[in-house]
Amino acid sequence: MPSRLLVIGGAAGLGLLGRFVQLAGGPAARIVVIATASATPEATEREHVEAFTALGAGRVRALRLDTRADANDPGVEPPLRDATAVFFTGGDQERIISVIGGTVADSVLQSLVAAGSVVLAGTSAGAAMMSGTMIIEGDARGVSRAAVRTGPGLEFLPGVLIDQHFAERGRVNRLLSAVALSPHELGLGIDEDTAILTDGDRFEVLGSGAVTVVDAGAATDIRVPERGPIALAGARIHVLPAGHTFHLTGRRPVVDAPAAERGPAA
Repeated sequence: MPSRLLVIGGAAGLGLLGRFVQLAGGPAARIVVIATASATPEATEREHVEAFTALGAGRVRALRLDTRADANDPGVEPPLRDATAVFFTGGDQERIISVIGGTVADSVLQSLVAAGSVVLAGTSAGAAMMSGTMIIEGDARGVSRAAVRTGPGLEFLPGVLIDQHFAERGRVNRLLSAVALSPHELGLGIDEDTAILTDGDRFEVLGSGAVTVVDAGAATDIRVPERGPIALAGARIHVLPAGHTFHLTGRRPVVDAPAAERGPAA
């Protein structure tokens, strides 16, 4: 079974960070922090190392990947393979792709996730990069091509588009635009201090906010002109707070399911 992924919409509180430490093994955890996305990696690394240590993680270390030479250094493999969990911080998601995409570090992480031997987490930019088609930016008004710019992500979670800081930054227009441009992908808008925790082909919502799922699979009409508003008719939207589970393969939420059927508990 693939690794469990903890995808955080940004501004994670102690509850979510503590859950990550628990998933990593608590006192037996060996966590690697990667702050490639950050404009101030040293400070970001220190902040996360101190936070995870204070929350009871057994061992936490930073792995500095500032350049593609760093990410292609054979020396990155031992600490990654030794880790029980890897955490990508926020910042600029394009930087994660340009520095790590296709490198030794990327290949090792892909193999660890596929083998189910590591917990992979990311917040903000570290969440966005987990999808195959990655939202890079976009703040134009309306639902249109101009409202979003996308590019390739690292695809640790195939079949989805992830947007972060969702409710706080009013990003519904750009998620709708991104899904209309890539209707084979499920759009996941994750609020701050909110996360999805994957378990096979499903995820559970954790945290204080909600996850908005945009599904264009059943849409009856999608028209994306070069200029002007997009037409998107018949798409489904689900808003799921903590405790709700969504099946990715079936593209359906589980509503009011017993806890035993909902998968991992919050």
